[in-house]
Amino acid sequence: MRHFLTLNDFSKAEILEILNLADKIKKETKDKKYEPYLKNQTLAMIFEKSSTRTRVSFETGIYQLGGQGLFLSSRDIQLGRGEPIKDTARVISSMVDMAMLRVYKQSDLVEFAKFSSVPVINGLSDDLHPVQLMADYMTIKEIANGETIAYIGDGNNMSNSWLMLASILGLELHIATPKGYEPNKNFINIAKENAKISGAKILLTHNPKEAIEGANVVATDTWISMGQEDEKERKVKDFEGFCVNKNLMSLACKDAILLHCLPAYRGYEVSDKVFESHARDIFLEAENRLHAQKGIMVWLDAHRND
Repeated sequence: MRHFLTLNDFSKAEILEILNLADKIKKETKDKKYEPYLKNQTLAMIFEKSSTRTRVSFETGIYQLGGQGLFLSSRDIQLGRGEPIKDTARVISSMVDMAMLRVYKQSDLVEFAKFSSVPVINGLSDDLHPVQLMADYMTIKEIANGETIAYIGDGNNMSNSWLMLASILGLELHIATPKGYEPNKNFINIAKENAKISGAKILLTHNPKEAIEGANVVATDTWISMGQEDEKERKVKDFEGFCVNKNLMSLACKDAILLHCLPAYRGYEVSDKVFESHARDIFLEAENRLHAQKGIMVWLDAHRND
């Protein structure tokens, strides 16, 4: 049984295979040819955190693939009342064909997958956001004129996920965070080991100007993640100089694209002017969540007996 919990569970060849499949399905979708790859299958969608893009893209995706999505808020199922994760996993997986979870703890995903009899997808955890990175790289392949990536901002689940993707695919990645906000050390160490094989070049710095210099792709994310609203005042002060504004963006390549997983808070991690000047990039990235995730679901279905 293959699950999609972290990109580090996949080889470079497998990641590219999934993305090639996503490209194929996207083309079919644009041509209004909805192939029922997952006909009559049901996707359980379990949400501990609220969502716009994750819910809409998965629910639309499974529908376009010929199946049906079942939205399950943690407030509406026994998991929210203290039922053990392993019991919820056993019950739900006996009734559906696939499950997607958007949770706080990565360890909860791992436990759910351990006791699930169907493939499990990480729709987001506090540690990782792998489905977003698949959409991001799909976007890079479509419109970027190079693959040197600068991530400017918080060392959160997005920076951790960039470390995984870049180190597996052999990309050049520059991550700039304020002191004290570096990516998780465990993911840094994993990336360093992966880079020995892939040849990836990874720079960790506290200087956003150093990171963005010559980048083809600039990525950022909110500084105040869901559940961290009480940290806003302190973070705004700590992240001074890390807003991707016109001056900072001018240090990247002239034709650099900007990625943001959304929602975006103008004036904090990105200026309104820069955001709007790169709206094409950002909203293509958002749309590609739909297509990348369809590729993931179809691939997992094809490999459920591996």
